[in-house]
Amino acid sequence: MSTALIILAAGKGTRMNSDLPKVLHPIAQASMLEHAMTAGQALAPERTVVVAGHGADLVKAAVAEIDEVAQVVLQEEQLGTGHAVLQARDALAGFGGDAVVLYGDTPFVSAETIERMVEARNRADLVILGFEAADPARYGRLVMAGDSLEKIVEFKDASDEERAITFCNSGLMACDAQQMFALLDQVGNDNAAGEFYLTDLVEIARSAGLTVTAVACDEAETLGINSRADLAKADAVFQARARAELLDMGVTLMAPDTVYLSLDTVIGRDTVIEPNVVFGPGVTVESGALIRAFSHLEGCHVSRGAKVGPYARLRPGAELAEDTHIGNFVEIKNAEIAEGAKVNHLSYIGDASVGKKTNIGAGTITCNYDGFMKHRTEIGAGAFIGSNTMLVAPVKIGNEAMTATGAVVTKDVDDGDLAIGRAPQENKPGRARKLMDMLRAKKARITNKS
Repeated sequence: MSTALIILAAGKGTRMNSDLPKVLHPIAQASMLEHAMTAGQALAPERTVVVAGHGADLVKAAVAEIDEVAQVVLQEEQLGTGHAVLQARDALAGFGGDAVVLYGDTPFVSAETIERMVEARNRADLVILGFEAADPARYGRLVMAGDSLEKIVEFKDASDEERAITFCNSGLMACDAQQMFALLDQVGNDNAAGEFYLTDLVEIARSAGLTVTAVACDEAETLGINSRADLAKADAVFQARARAELLDMGVTLMAPDTVYLSLDTVIGRDTVIEPNVVFGPGVTVESGALIRAFSHLEGCHVSRGAKVGPYARLRPGAELAEDTHIGNFVEIKNAEIAEGAKVNHLSYIGDASVGKKTNIGAGTITCNYDGFMKHRTEIGAGAFIGSNTMLVAPVKIGNEAMTATGAVVTKDVDDGDLAIGRAPQENKPGRARKLMDMLRAKKARITNKS
């Protein structure tokens, strides 16, 4: 059976106190919307429709980066969840399959839970996602009779017996797409808010003789985000879960609570992560690597046996081959570091390639930017770059070539050659004492005047 996703992302998020649409606020370096879309993509949906409202242009741009074929439709007036789903009707015209309704501000519903909702369609016409609430508070209650969902009762309308129910409504549902739209046509807005509620579909479906059931998930999956405090709580929930998964997979976290992970972080087993390491988006670390304390990684690939840090920064495009060493206060950007190469101290390597077993001395800089364009540096295998070398790109250093300490290299260096690019040293006899005496006297005059 084909599946479509309808993701509701129209809310303003007034309590976020932000110009950014609520669903674009990040958890683990990915927007809430991306979390929801990523989970839904496990179904390999034939179509994905995102219903936007506030900040629709920003939402549309974000959706295109996540899934370039997903459609964005506009809910111009905020008239409730049922009205929001109806905005997807034209986008799903002629679609013959199930529609799963997700919420862009409920980012933790898992792919497994969504798959169970779709599977439950084999035994019911309409499937609702519920959860056992530790504190049901003012959630809508799901009134069950065996596997059959009899009705959803809002807290304000519930009897004392119904308020005692702890099985609550998440708002997510699955149904045949065209049947869902037909049912929504029957939803009215004769309520205090004048809105069309998606939850009314349960009563309408049962009145039409359709079967309705509910699937249960863990309460943590249904966490909704409505404020900055909720956002911080959600990020903490994600980090705790992701760290636990890494530990279970055989990754050593020396101080788990200090390691920050992104939604797409991938780390192989037997890797050791020291304290206070940040993984930005797009990082893959292979098995058996060592990421030392206070390092920051983003958009990079670290191969087996590599050592990074402490205090290293890997920026987008950094590719570290096996057994490479990137040391303290080293920054790598858009550069390939080949097997066994070492960049151990206080260096910047950007827009470059470094060959196998090459050693980059302390304080080396690839001068890659001329104020307008970026230029590339190529360093061969087995080369030795002396400390404090300035490599003025574009420039090539050959295999087994060397640069002298303090060299400014502006021309290519052939294989096996030594480049010396510094001004000759000249010593002035006795000049240091004369200069210090002069400066000492000048300081004394200034001190006496004050």
